[in-house]
Amino acid sequence: MADLHLVVDRAAGGLAGQIAREVREAVRSGRLVPGTRLPATRDLARDLGLSRGVVVEAYEQLVAEGVLDSRTGAGTRVAAGAGRQAVEQSPADREGRPHYGHRPTSPDLGLFPRQAWLAAVRHVLATLPNDALDYGDPGGVPALRRELAAYLGRVRAADASPDDVVVVTGVAQGLSLVVQTLVRDRGRGIVLAVEDPTSARQIPLLRRAGADIVPVPVDREGIVVEALPGDADAVVVTPAHQYPTGVVLSPARRAALIGWAARTGALVLEDDYDAEFRFDRDPVGCLQGLAPDRVVLAGSVSKALAPGLRLGWIAAPPRVARAVRLARGELDLGSPVLDQYALAHFIDAGAYDRHLRRMRREYRRRRDALAGALAEHLPWITVHGISAGLHLYAETGGGRDVDGLVRAARAAGLSAEAVTPAHGPRGLVIGFARLPAHRVTEAVRALAGDVRR
Repeated sequence: MADLHLVVDRAAGGLAGQIAREVREAVRSGRLVPGTRLPATRDLARDLGLSRGVVVEAYEQLVAEGVLDSRTGAGTRVAAGAGRQAVEQSPADREGRPHYGHRPTSPDLGLFPRQAWLAAVRHVLATLPNDALDYGDPGGVPALRRELAAYLGRVRAADASPDDVVVVTGVAQGLSLVVQTLVRDRGRGIVLAVEDPTSARQIPLLRRAGADIVPVPVDREGIVVEALPGDADAVVVTPAHQYPTGVVLSPARRAALIGWAARTGALVLEDDYDAEFRFDRDPVGCLQGLAPDRVVLAGSVSKALAPGLRLGWIAAPPRVARAVRLARGELDLGSPVLDQYALAHFIDAGAYDRHLRRMRREYRRRRDALAGALAEHLPWITVHGISAGLHLYAETGGGRDVDGLVRAARAAGLSAEAVTPAHGPRGLVIGFARLPAHRVTEAVRALAGDVRR
């Protein structure tokens, strides 16, 4: 068993992060080689004079990164692939600078809870009856719909029964299917209001589904309800954490939006974007819980776990849920049942909640580091939307070249995109979820240097 020599500064705070950094550096330097067994969390905590929970958090972080491997009965060891080259290796651009992902909204896939997910899959394979592997309900297996209805009610204050929940591949498919059902019901293309600015990636999918897109401005309180077109059949909103500005829909606007939907008969399509990652308080309750007969709530595990799982859901009024379930059956017969059962068990066992708690702590550290570095090295950038989510929204002012700033940010290894709203000034989105806290200052200094040149 290795005798760890860790330097921890209690006055500096972030004790778990300090322990993780020290162990990571020991592996990087070769002082801890693959297969080396680390002290038990209780023993290390006693040696350092810290609580065991701090050490557990540090170990969990390193296990998630793949630096350590923890198995029942075998203790915690340096992972087989975590030698000097593996720990130092990171994606890089052509100039050799580390690169931390192309989409500012992407989660850190290196922190996917592989062991917990594997345990869920193993449980499912060991306990599922043979008939469960047949074609399932195209709306989702009952076990997952029950877990999602309970979870959304508990965490998001939603008002939905399992019959109101339809499992889809993600928010994009969920919204597209709702639009398709509205088009079929009305016998024509629909008028769909969207926030401005918004995610450009969803627009082609919604247009293909039959929507005529109308942008509606967003201000400091969220979507401007008074600007909604009177003939809109539906509106797509991100009230928990507007993309890209990060604004939370104010209580007054929430009430106004629900009132507008009741008067016009339109549907509100609520993209529950970034709702899991609130840093300053508990997550804001969803709109669907206030008006379940007028709001369709769409969510997924793409930000919480990984986009590649392709697991999402909608919670909709019964008539909409039935129509979407029918459309899903006509489209592709539903999602893979093994993955659905695995997610159901993952939620039921508490692993989903534990993972989200851990990721909130980590993403908050990265957010704080990025916001602080930008304030120090690029003080003319005004940062918004940092109370939640995986990205921040930056305004430059002074007519600066946003496209040039995005190119410089990417060259520095940051994940950045330009935002060009129909109403208001341009800005840019910078993601921090894949940016390790200890790499932030280096990346922002490189960006500042490029901008000065």
